[in-house]
Amino acid sequence: MSLHSPIAAHTTGSTDEALLCVDGLHTHFELRQWGFLRTGTVRAVDGVAFSLDAGEAIAVVGESGCGKSSLARTLLGLHRPTAGSVRFAGTEVGELNGAALKTYRAQVGYVQQDPYGALPPFMEVQRILAEPLIIHGVRPRAERWRRIEAALEEVGLSPAAEVAGKFPHQLSGGQQQRVVIARALLLRPAMIIADEPVSMLDASVRVEILNLLHRVQQEHDLALLYITHDLSTVRHYVDRAMVMYGGRIVEQAPVDALLQRPQHPYTEALLSALGDPDAANAGRPRPVPGGEAPSLIQPPTGCRYHPRCPHAMAGRCELDPPPPDFRPRPEHRAACWLRE
Repeated sequence: MSLHSPIAAHTTGSTDEALLCVDGLHTHFELRQWGFLRTGTVRAVDGVAFSLDAGEAIAVVGESGCGKSSLARTLLGLHRPTAGSVRFAGTEVGELNGAALKTYRAQVGYVQQDPYGALPPFMEVQRILAEPLIIHGVRPRAERWRRIEAALEEVGLSPAAEVAGKFPHQLSGGQQQRVVIARALLLRPAMIIADEPVSMLDASVRVEILNLLHRVQQEHDLALLYITHDLSTVRHYVDRAMVMYGGRIVEQAPVDALLQRPQHPYTEALLSALGDPDAANAGRPRPVPGGEAPSLIQPPTGCRYHPRCPHAMAGRCELDPPPPDFRPRPEHRAACWLRE
């Protein structure tokens, strides 16, 4: 039983424009003491630009605290951009309010990192899945159940009638994440944002969930933004990858090019940290960048990676932030003075 029909072409905006266009995006959060005294600003997203076509899958990769989740929540309309532009199907997301914002959110499915925390523990699965349908005007009870049954069957929770009557604590972690994915698909979105969807799951079920997301994305021509800290999971599931560091995109390229020929020292460090099934590694130390991730309250001047970079050039990297669009190869961008 199929949940979706093929997604129709969007009627708003230019037909040549990507489904999602992000340009110069900044999302900052003020820090306050006693509710009124401003003590600083967290520059969680600080000048991010990329595009995502309909039916394309891309990954945002980076360590904890680099701004990945803040980027996702801004794209979802949960945070207002401080500056810059987020355009979805030709519409400026930061300007949406009320019914228009509600319509936009129906077009963007969200798969959270922690499935148990994302599901109300006091509601049965059927009620959890019925709630977004009711909110978005699907009133006939029979139609709601038809969609719920189709969604549960599609994500591999069968028989649907049996699963629908259970509470989240009666399901395994993998089953809970399947329910979260089913909920993201219920309103037939054009784009899915998956924020580290397998980091809370056992290793034995991670590949199953990633394969499920990939299959659903391919079958229904969905745009997918996959957020992760693990470069080893992106090769088989996305078309392009972007590496984020200190609130900025430091490298983006087709996934094979980025994994085989990284052009930014931070990407090289992420790749060197990946596990390699070689017994000789037991006695071979891996290169690890020194220092810590930059503070997003007081980020370093110049290149934000320069305090940890083994290739930093004195008098250059600590003074001038590199532009994000150096192109060492076609379709490959790196924000690094080494690639000037």
